[in-house]
Amino acid sequence: MADSVPVRCPTCRRENAFTPPTFPCACGAPLTLPVLRGGVPVEILHRTWQASWVEVRCEVCGRQDEWPAPESGCACGTVVRVPVAPAPTPPPPNFPSPGLPRPPAPPAPKPAAPPAAGPPGAVPRPAFRPVTIRTARDCVTAAEQYLRWLGYADVARTKERTASGVDLRGTGVVAQVDPTTHATKLREIECIWLNGLNDSAIAVFFSLAGYARDARARADDLHLPLFVMDLTGTPQPVNDPADELIKYGAAGR
Repeated sequence: MADSVPVRCPTCRRENAFTPPTFPCACGAPLTLPVLRGGVPVEILHRTWQASWVEVRCEVCGRQDEWPAPESGCACGTVVRVPVAPAPTPPPPNFPSPGLPRPPAPPAPKPAAPPAAGPPGAVPRPAFRPVTIRTARDCVTAAEQYLRWLGYADVARTKERTASGVDLRGTGVVAQVDPTTHATKLREIECIWLNGLNDSAIAVFFSLAGYARDARARADDLHLPLFVMDLTGTPQPVNDPADELIKYGAAGR
């Protein structure tokens, strides 16, 4: 696993630990995005497709591809884009730099370690396998798989999004996914909470662009778990109810 780097939130000035994501290069080597240490994170207010991807060169095969730009969510609800170090210029073909050894072959993958023992009552589970987000539909798919990972095995997307905004429904859970480039508003938080109340189920919200301040505060009052989605497809908890949901899963509800 890549080493974490400190990322300071530009809104509340809190320093958060951020672990750069790792992707499989076409050559088979693991490629960890080279986060720029000391770089200034930029708050994401409006998303654009072009700004959501970065070019990174594989150190093993030299291939340069586009990967989802690394993003970090803060507990205050702010989502930032973490800067990546620019790719180094490769040497000219057939003229390797003198004295430089050939890049080593990628190490053989190690067997996955067993889940660490968590606090009493916590639910052990394997690592979550994210789905790269490229479309709004991918956002819903990622949220669906995440809820299943949390223990809601029968959760599935609704055939049609209801007027109240429910995207996912399962035994004991309803969820809404906001894939837009604008911060989720208060009304949407209250609507999904009412749906959960009517179904005697926990209501969960997933947002791609984060939450308005009053929406975040209302969710805390209602004890409603909030998550932000990054383009790697890994939801990040925004508030304490989300942390509790991750810790205990469906079994704790």
